[in-house]
Amino acid sequence: MDSLSLLTVDEQPISIKQAVKYLQASGKLGQFIGEIIRQYVIEQELQRREDIVISPAISEQSIIDFRIKNQLTDPQRFQEWLRDNGTDYTTFHSTVTLGFKLEKLKEAITESKLQEYFIERKIYLDRVVVSRIIVRNRELAEELQAQIEEGSSFEQLAREYSITDDRIVNGMMGPVSRGTMPDKLRAAIDIVHPGDLVGPIQLEECYGLFRVEQFLSASLEDTQLKQALQNELFEKWLAEKIQKLTVKLQAN
Repeated sequence: MDSLSLLTVDEQPISIKQAVKYLQASGKLGQFIGEIIRQYVIEQELQRREDIVISPAISEQSIIDFRIKNQLTDPQRFQEWLRDNGTDYTTFHSTVTLGFKLEKLKEAITESKLQEYFIERKIYLDRVVVSRIIVRNRELAEELQAQIEEGSSFEQLAREYSITDDRIVNGMMGPVSRGTMPDKLRAAIDIVHPGDLVGPIQLEECYGLFRVEQFLSASLEDTQLKQALQNELFEKWLAEKIQKLTVKLQAN
């Protein structure tokens, strides 16, 4: 192994063994090996699935779109870009094609599990937009509740009395995951409607009044959310595949 060079620096060869030592010293050997194994598993799976085929025209159109977007339509300028990024057209085309294949592979692997996984994660994916007033004692919280119910401005009372930083924006918390809410707060919010007031609710040593602004229910119709869940499932699948492999580093 000592005689095998991985690269040269100022005409000096660096052997694979020395490169491994450098990676060990920097604490990045595990990350380096992990990425190799990851790509190995993906490549093996793509070779096994003969149905995942990408038309060259799709990759070529994607490259054309990329060149237009990045102002690389001039052939010479594009060649310079390829050189500056340490690649050539053939390699770049292969990388683009692999990207399309990878997306198809993710869809194939996650398709049967996606709906169930979405249901499992839905409590964390659903969000509620709420405003709040947090104070240190129940008596004050109850007094503020009464004032709001009599017509006082929630926003003004939040600015005057709330002890949290969001008082400067009228107590507006923004979207909050239902799954991260304390159980008693989530239970109270789940049975009201937008515009309703919830509380006072004791949270640790404080008391909170909450106004529900809007419910944001998660849906697989949301393309970005669907892709995020597919990515999570794919990473789980990869981790399971890698865990079953026997890996040996052939270096002393």
